[in-house]
Amino acid sequence: MAEGLRRTLVLGWLALSGPLWAAQKVDLDYHVHLLPKSDQAEVRLTLARGSAVRSLDFDLGDGSRYSDFKADGKWQLTSGQEARGVWQPGPDKASLSYRVRISHERKSGAFETRMTPGWALLRGDDLVPAARLDQQDGVELVARLEVALPDGWKSVETPWPRIGKQRFRIDNPSRLFDRPTGWILAGKLGSRRARLGETEVTVASPQGQGLRRMDVLTLLTFVWPQVQALIPRHPPKLLIVGAADPFWRGAQAGHESIYLHSRPPLVSERGNSPLLRELVQALVRINDSERSDWISEGLAEYYGVELLRRAGGMSDDRYQALNERLARDSKGVATLRGEQVKPATVARAVLLLQELDREIRLKTRNKRSLDDVLQAAMRLETIDTEEFVQLSENILGAGSTVLDTRLLQ
Repeated sequence: MAEGLRRTLVLGWLALSGPLWAAQKVDLDYHVHLLPKSDQAEVRLTLARGSAVRSLDFDLGDGSRYSDFKADGKWQLTSGQEARGVWQPGPDKASLSYRVRISHERKSGAFETRMTPGWALLRGDDLVPAARLDQQDGVELVARLEVALPDGWKSVETPWPRIGKQRFRIDNPSRLFDRPTGWILAGKLGSRRARLGETEVTVASPQGQGLRRMDVLTLLTFVWPQVQALIPRHPPKLLIVGAADPFWRGAQAGHESIYLHSRPPLVSERGNSPLLRELVQALVRINDSERSDWISEGLAEYYGVELLRRAGGMSDDRYQALNERLARDSKGVATLRGEQVKPATVARAVLLLQELDREIRLKTRNKRSLDDVLQAAMRLETIDTEEFVQLSENILGAGSTVLDTRLLQ
């Protein structure tokens, strides 16, 4: 009886004190107004309760893309090659607004992002730059994005769950400061959608840009069972966007999203697939450190081919021919270490990973493989070469002959 009374008192105390433990939710609304006449977007961040945040310290790059800052509270702008903006919101409802230039060209003259009179292809990472958030204890920011479209523009696509016609919920558990990262496409669009496993896949492009949307969906449908078997994390939504010249002729992953140029084939004459390589990058999210970019780049290239092979899309002789080309391309590579890896370095990294996979399978009697190394690396916040070797040897249960090489020094 005493035990029952004690349990009742404890449960009653938990019921009374529970709300004190719960995080105080404060709305953070992003409002983006696209302005094609000036090649800009007007961005406004609104905090329902400014006192919940001590400061937001934004990384503005060289500062050239951002202008016209207006803030409730204090705003301090530092210009230069590493420009920063620090916002200390006012205590009540507080807003920060500014303008950001959308179109951005590479040195080659090809566009990475662009706004035209009828559509825009951009990165959310540019709309709201990365920032260090200093907030009050016990506060949880609930972030939403709303996009205001110019007259005649029909729709907008983002990698985030839609909660209204042009509204989206921004929630990234891996980051303290939720912001609308990933590729964003708006305007007069054509799109195709499919549900693959647990993931809603959307392939979209501006009308007339020539992206083979059904081809993209067909390839993804073909390899998706292999994706599910390899990668334990299945996003609720994946967005693939594309455009033609004068955009950059390549492919690039963003948060739950991929950019593809319309012209190159989905599977090249060499046998690799830019789409599948960037799909691995988008889903795996391995962050390298200590001059170890070869890890994420090599794994993405390796599994971009491996997924196609496992799905039955590559014969043994084609796979052998691809490896022979990798060997020719990487001839003379002395080290894999570096901040930015070249194509020859990636080719040599793929060959090393193939050797490591064979070593693991042989020593564990086919019970383990490189897949286990990939999945273990995904659980780490960052990884460097030394940690990659340690992970591999833990799975091997012994030292690795393959990784005992000058390539990793």
